[in-house]
Order: sequence, then C-alpha cells, then structure tokens
Amino acid sequence: MPDRDHDFIRACRREPVGRVPVWLMRQAGRYMPEYRALREKHSILELCRTPELAAQVTLQPIQRFDLDAAIIFADILLPLEGLGVGLHFAVGEGPVIENPVRAPEDVAGLTSFDPVVDLGYVLEAIRIVRRELEGRVPLIGFAAAPFTLASYMIEGGSSRQYLLVKSFMYQHPQVWDRLMRLVREVTRDYLAAQIEAGAQAIQMFDSWVGCLSPDDYRAYVLPHSRWVLEGLAEYSVPRIHFGTVTATLLEDMKQAGGEVIGVDWRIPIGRARGIIGPDFALQGNLDPAMLLAPRELLVRQVREILEEAGAAKGYIFNLGHGVLPPTPMENVDAVVETVHSFLG
Repeated sequence: MPDRDHDFIRACRREPVGRVPVWLMRQAGRYMPEYRALREKHSILELCRTPELAAQVTLQPIQRFDLDAAIIFADILLPLEGLGVGLHFAVGEGPVIENPVRAPEDVAGLTSFDPVVDLGYVLEAIRIVRRELEGRVPLIGFAAAPFTLASYMIEGGSSRQYLLVKSFMYQHPQVWDRLMRLVREVTRDYLAAQIEAGAQAIQMFDSWVGCLSPDDYRAYVLPHSRWVLEGLAEYSVPRIHFGTVTATLLEDMKQAGGEVIGVDWRIPIGRARGIIGPDFALQGNLDPAMLLAPRELLVRQVREILEEAGAAKGYIFNLGHGVLPPTPMENVDAVVETVHSFLG
C-alpha cells in the first residue's frame, strides 16, 4: 500500500481518514510477555545494537494489536555513544552518562558523529522492519530533540530539578549555543538517515523541555528545534514534534514547524487544539496510567478524548507518554478497539 493511503499518514497530513489512527508510545516494551522474554536474555543495549532483535521487538505489538503504525525499537540516548560521552544502563537506575558535559571545555572535547557509522545498527533494523511489514502499516523513526539530548549530556542521567542543565544554560550561554548547534546537527542527521533507511514518518521527542519557562524555551531551545525540523522538510515525510509538560509551550512549539504536534495528558485535548489551531495535526493524549483503570472507565475516557479532539481528520490517538510496564494487554486491546470503532 502506498504511504499516502495509510490512515496514519493521511491524518498526519490532515486529510480525511477511514478511521481514527492509533499507535502508542513505547508500544513495544515491558508490558508485553514477548518483550520480557527477550529481556531475560539480552540487555536493552544488546537489543538496540542487534538489528534482528530490534526488528523483532518493533514488530511484536504490530503482530499482537491492530495498530496503525510501528515505531522502531531504539533508545533516544543512542547518539551519545557517537559523541564520545559514553552510555550504559544501570540496573534499577536507568541511563548513566559516563563522561557528562559539566564545563565549557567539555563541549570542545566532544567527538564527531556519523549516523551511518555510529548508529548503523538502527538503520539496518529499519530496513529489516520495512521488509517484514510489507506495507501493512507505516514505520516511524525517532530521535531526542536537541534540548533533551543536551540535558542528558549535562545532567549525566535522569533528573527531577534539571539544575545542572539550567545552570549551564544560564552561566555559559555562548557555550550552550555551541552545544545546541552540535546536538541539533546530530539530531537532524540521525533522523535524515532513518528516513533514507525507510522510516515513513519521524517523531522528535523533547521529553524534558517542559522544565523550561516559555521565555527560556524561546531563547535557548526554539531556534534549534526549528532548525532540525526545517532541515527535514525536503524529505516530505510527516514530522511529529512531541514534548511532555508542554501546556505552556504549545504556542511556541508551533513555531518550530512540522506537520503534527503531540501533547500529553496535562492539558485537555480540546484546549490544545484551540492553541495549536487548524494548520497542524494533533496527536495525544490519554494518561498512560488510565490503562491501569477498569475497562469501563478506560473506554469512557478514550471516547471523551476522541469527541473533544474533533477526530474527523488531522488527529492521531496516542498516549500522553509511554505505555507503563504494569499495563494489562487486554486494556491495550480495549483502547485500540474503542478508537477504531469511533464514528465521530
């Protein structure tokens, strides 16, 4: 099936669809027994670095649920290895950056990045998945947005207060700009390589950007996010710009471009539509915790979001963030069935 005929692609382009499309962030992951079985044998990085395994994980939810898009299995921090900062995952603690950027001279010491060399295994996984899908659903590629990637580099891992990255940003604005210019090239080149390998849409995750005020977003982040998305326009594939805790940033995120803006559950979907306007498709925004609720409550919430979204066109149903590990499989079925049966 040509890309343009898939409901997911058509919704991204704000064209009429046969039914509301649905896919879920982290739809391949720990809530699935098939994935847990692989994790008993392999680390996260082993799964990411082995194209056949990454492809297998990518396809698991597509084989199990009637989803409208696949998203390649990878991690947003994989580009850090090519930049020379080092990366590993500590048991029970998440990602650890081995050589974090903490001083201006650390930026000068970062190495060059070539996605074909440094992340060729992701590109090969994309090629495998495209062959396996045989046009059934489109494949989404993704990367961290420049701010989120730079923040991990500075914080050295997960953070709640973001004090290190904000201090660096405020105290060394010129060095921050150099770092962001480097990281935005990494992000653009990585996403471009994924498109060239076969990704039919891309999503840029700004998972940490919600820690910023609108003024700081405009001053320190917006120009770089816009640069990435504008640099991918030549490929004519849908570009999704997603962030968390972005209710106060949506007006500014529009300025970065792309075709689709993803929103989390902290703002009603109708209010988000009012801010974003008619010139962008909208993606979101069920609270992932709602997937742990009783089926009746879950279905009612999904229907309310669909009704409020004005889902005739230019809308993709998704969560406001990723599927949580305790999520029952039958509740994922309930979400997909409810979305696909919605008549608007």
